[in-house]
Amino acid sequence: MTRILVIDDERSIRNALKEILEYEQYQVDLAEDAEKALELYSNHTYDLVLSDIKMPKMDGIELMNKIKSENPEQTYILITGHGDVETAVSTIKKGAYDFIQKPLDLNRLLLTVKNALDKTALVEESKVLKKKVQLKNQMVGESAALNQIKDMIDKVAPTDARVLITGENGTGKEVVARMIHTKSERNAQPFIEVNCAAIPSELIESELFGHEKGAFTSAIKQRKGKFELAEGGTIFLDEIGDMSLSAQAKVLRALQEHKITRVGADSDVKINVRVLAATNKNLKKEITEGRFREDLFHRLSVILIHVPSLNERLDDIPLLAEHFLKQICNESGIATKQIDHKALSALQKINWTGNIREFRNIIERLIILGGTVITAEDVALYANK
Repeated sequence: MTRILVIDDERSIRNALKEILEYEQYQVDLAEDAEKALELYSNHTYDLVLSDIKMPKMDGIELMNKIKSENPEQTYILITGHGDVETAVSTIKKGAYDFIQKPLDLNRLLLTVKNALDKTALVEESKVLKKKVQLKNQMVGESAALNQIKDMIDKVAPTDARVLITGENGTGKEVVARMIHTKSERNAQPFIEVNCAAIPSELIESELFGHEKGAFTSAIKQRKGKFELAEGGTIFLDEIGDMSLSAQAKVLRALQEHKITRVGADSDVKINVRVLAATNKNLKKEITEGRFREDLFHRLSVILIHVPSLNERLDDIPLLAEHFLKQICNESGIATKQIDHKALSALQKINWTGNIREFRNIIERLIILGGTVITAEDVALYANK
């Protein structure tokens, strides 16, 4: 239940606020002064603090500053008399969500409280989403091969150098690209991913560079491409080895001249985008066989990062297992399961052709079908491919 702390030295106002808010199904605690408020605050978590400004000993603004010094994200509403409006407005700049004037207007009060709680919910949701993204986009392991990649990411990320990431399917090439973006100075700008293998060859130029209205039959309006959407940030061209030669030529021009042309347009659009690319193919072989442009390869591969297969970093399996156990159990809302040493040894003996992606799927299967503690017997039963 949503919990609100109400602080006011006037008993009648405290009780009136309690009655109104409890009628709306909020749980309400009352404090007659800052001292009592701080005592309650130290023992409970509040979704909202509703405080009068003028109180004896410590006023509401001083109390707000004290509370927000400990918890900067605490949502706070001030109650003010007519003569304190200017003061209340100034406190919004210091962190108050809003203020309500006396005498209290019921509709204004409930609307302000609702909006403030909506803001609190959004902040919490944002925290959860950020945590999920951080958990998803991290390289788990301490093997020498992985630590070498982490060191390279730290060196490359702050620059604008183009990076070509190679490795088998499922090794985590996208994770490497996202880490480079996250650690770069462009991290506040978009990260746009394009799976070149998933887009039909006749549509990829429109997808990358956009099109003008009427450029082709289904072009009913102007559309920006992925390069424009990534302006100021990073574009990640995944599976670039599957891109058509005509699209490769246009990507090469974008890299050389920092501008693109929408399909059906007469003028160019300037772009400021960092390009990262990835492939599971041997591009040098593709060049020899005429399926990939050599000049584009050299433009893309200023920095080369090869992501090792899971079979090349078996020492990381215990850490990966622990990571995915926590992540999957947390996402499923169940108690985190354990895995014993013999089960880990059994996992290290498997030939991981699908790499990290396959490993995660197996861990999820073991969580669903295995016992509270995953054993080698569980691995033998459920990890067979």
